[in-house]
Amino acid sequence: MSTPRPASPNPGELAIAEQVAVYQREFPLVDPQVETIVGTLSRVARRMSVAYGRQLTVLGITSAEWEVLKALVVAGSPYQLGPGELAKRLGLTPAAMTHRIDRMVAEDLVTRERDEANRVRVIIELTANGRSKWLESMRMAAVFEEELLQDITAAERPALSEMLGRMLRRIEDTQPDALGRTDDLA
Repeated sequence: MSTPRPASPNPGELAIAEQVAVYQREFPLVDPQVETIVGTLSRVARRMSVAYGRQLTVLGITSAEWEVLKALVVAGSPYQLGPGELAKRLGLTPAAMTHRIDRMVAEDLVTRERDEANRVRVIIELTANGRSKWLESMRMAAVFEEELLQDITAAERPALSEMLGRMLRRIEDTQPDALGRTDDLA
């Protein structure tokens, strides 16, 4: 039998078991196992987001800027995309993408140049500084993620990965705004 978990480290936050007990008191039909899983996943995601944000702050970039860097890296060498394609990949309006690119150009994370072959087209390209910051963020994340998973054995990780993948597919298949884009809800 497992030992009870201590109260949440956040004094204003109930421990998961206490939160589930409140839910059961107020809504007796709640499934405590489901609420425990979902509540735990929610807290893990929130705390991971905070940890990644701290790492990016150390590097002097925001999570929004990191998403642009990631999109350019994922595009592959020479790490270029048009602003419209970037906006589409990130679920942003063209105006929001322009504002983000303006900041990133000023910070030497990306360049914005006219395409010499098609002067109407603009190309956003990852700079050496932007790539360096992205690589350092990945190094920092790898250390954090290994620490995060240290209590999950190598044998358990494939099963966890598969289960979480199924949950992700379910929400992406059933929730129209699951990817952060809400244009289909208007």
